[in-house]
Amino acid sequence: MNFDELINKELVIVDFYADWCGPCKMQSRVLDELTDYNIVRVNVDENEDLAKKYGVMSIPTLIKFKNGEEIDKNIGFLNKDNLIEWINK
Repeated sequence: MNFDELINKELVIVDFYADWCGPCKMQSRVLDELTDYNIVRVNVDENEDLAKKYGVMSIPTLIKFKNGEEIDKNIGFLNKDNLIEWINK
């Protein structure tokens, strides 16, 4: 399945991360708790073109998509409460 198919759903959160990034690891643990959401993870070291396409300059970056369209972006770590609030706004 390609990226465009993965994000073409009602609501999808894409986590742009790197394995060496400490805040990314913390964000990943929080995202693992959110089993009610469609979450796609993109390693920026393995998918540089995709990161460039969406303007990812810092990680972690979360991008919210609705039906394949980018609707919001957050740069930096969010704790669980703030993450859920951001997703639902």
